[in-house]
Amino acid sequence: MFESGELRLVLLLLTESEPRHGYDLIRDIETRTGGAYSPSPGIIYPTLTLLEDLGSVEARQTESAKKLYAITDAGRAHLTESRGDAETALARLDKLRLSGEALDAGPVFRAMNNLKAVLRQRLNAQSEKQLLFSVADAIDEAARKIERL
Repeated sequence: MFESGELRLVLLLLTESEPRHGYDLIRDIETRTGGAYSPSPGIIYPTLTLLEDLGSVEARQTESAKKLYAITDAGRAHLTESRGDAETALARLDKLRLSGEALDAGPVFRAMNNLKAVLRQRLNAQSEKQLLFSVADAIDEAARKIERL
């Protein structure tokens, strides 16, 4: 979805207006794509940690266990130098949403997100190998049926 370094720029751009939680950044990107893409926490949080290590954002503790990420002066300077690249990346996300709207693929994106949520819930627990094979078979069967439509 992102070229090298673009996600860092997008996160800086999204935290420019106000400090944000990692989860908020994930939802913002998902909303911008109309649900077509949702970055995983395994992508967002390491990138935020890298930005923090680089001095581009600072993590603030809140009442909850969640950290609030705010852009720093160094992050603003970097963003100023690369604003065009950051805005181009955001425009690509918006374009993805608009293409989905043009196709009115909303029900498909909803179903894909539903499948993703169910898979996470079902497979987060210790899964037996047979269950994994059964889930893979069910997904393969769904793919075959969609191919035949």
